[in-house]
Amino acid sequence: MQHKRRHLLSLTDVSDEELFRLVETASGYAAASAAGAPYTKVLAGRVIGTYFKKTSTRTRTAFSAAALRLGAEVVAYGPGDLQENTGETTQDTGRVLSRMLDGFVVRTAGPDREIAAYADQDRMSVVNAMSEGEHPTQALADLTTIQGLAGEVDGAKVLYVGEGNNSAVALALALTRFKGTELTVLTPEGYGLPEGTSALASAYAEASGSTFTCTHDLVDAPGSADFVYTTRWQTTGTSKADPKWRDVFEPFRVDAALMSRYPGARFLHDLPAHRGEEVTAEVLDGPASVAFDQAENKMHSAAAVLEWCVVG
Repeated sequence: MQHKRRHLLSLTDVSDEELFRLVETASGYAAASAAGAPYTKVLAGRVIGTYFKKTSTRTRTAFSAAALRLGAEVVAYGPGDLQENTGETTQDTGRVLSRMLDGFVVRTAGPDREIAAYADQDRMSVVNAMSEGEHPTQALADLTTIQGLAGEVDGAKVLYVGEGNNSAVALALALTRFKGTELTVLTPEGYGLPEGTSALASAYAEASGSTFTCTHDLVDAPGSADFVYTTRWQTTGTSKADPKWRDVFEPFRVDAALMSRYPGARFLHDLPAHRGEEVTAEVLDGPASVAFDQAENKMHSAAAVLEWCVVG
């Protein structure tokens, strides 16, 4: 009987227990790697496809390296490689690939439904490696980083500064499910989280005994934080209607003055960074920054996702 594999299209698709398990598994891979231990070959004999319609350094490399380290073979597709370009439907493409691949990691930066269409079959796992609406695997890397530094995610205080983009969406849908966390999302007016995301994150926070706050006013920044997190102001595959949007974002730059308000806080960034825009080089390269450790954790969290999706 054919094994029905799991998909990771959105963090809303996983239960709290599954989310916690993914972070624990990723943290285990990170700890083992730090000790010089190789990954277990749980994907030996499996084939993973990667399809990136938009540029990617970290996520594409993370999933490719994780799959190889887990013992799988990797087939990589670029934006001009599939017959969708000649009119084949996404559903048909997914059905064909599911007869040959065990997992399919997809970045479109387009509507969430594009990736969901590949999952309209039950033979091949599909992983959202970033859509327009959500970047679920980024949040898993974020939580793995937090756990590695703090020992646990529960109780973490995070200040997110910048645009309410797909990375911020995923963070809000993940961190609020851990006990006693505090997440403040500080964004320019008109660039906040989608209303539906805020409502769901608030519900998660209420259930877990956590705190979730969205604000557009810098004076509402929290009095304390364990982590200060930002992302690029210009998300991959998007543009802003207001030609003067940079002026709106200027006060939301993470610089030494902001970090000085939170002594002992670590700095997070999903990378790539635009130095001098959302963050100064002084902060990104400074002693508080763990952004490059966070990037490495994308590989460990990718390994956890592939193991959970393909093996179960």
